[in-house]
Amino acid sequence: MHLSEKDLKKMINLIVEASLDEKANNIVVLDVHEQTVIADYFVIASGRNFLQVKSITEAIAGKLAEQDINPIRRDGHKEGIWVILDYGSILVHVFRQEEREFYGLEELWGDAVEVLVNRE
Repeated sequence: MHLSEKDLKKMINLIVEASLDEKANNIVVLDVHEQTVIADYFVIASGRNFLQVKSITEAIAGKLAEQDINPIRRDGHKEGIWVILDYGSILVHVFRQEEREFYGLEELWGDAVEVLVNRE
């Protein structure tokens, strides 16, 4: 499924909105299309504990499902410490704060450009 840039930005805004609704911390959107072929964007967010990580990912999946957009893959949901929702061009990473600091995904993809999104 190939999406237009406009559709990708709409998806990103829905992901960020759902994350904010569940009080996610430190939401970052990285444009990684020049660094990797696995995705065009990474959305990274944190939760305080495994229950919040799960609620954030469920909110994201639910909001996108309302638009008939479903993840290709979902990993880590059972454990709730690092959940990945794979939407093809967009990979959503929701971490428990300790794992986010440990893995340092933003530093690993430090050459990527941070995308500004509408945050209410």
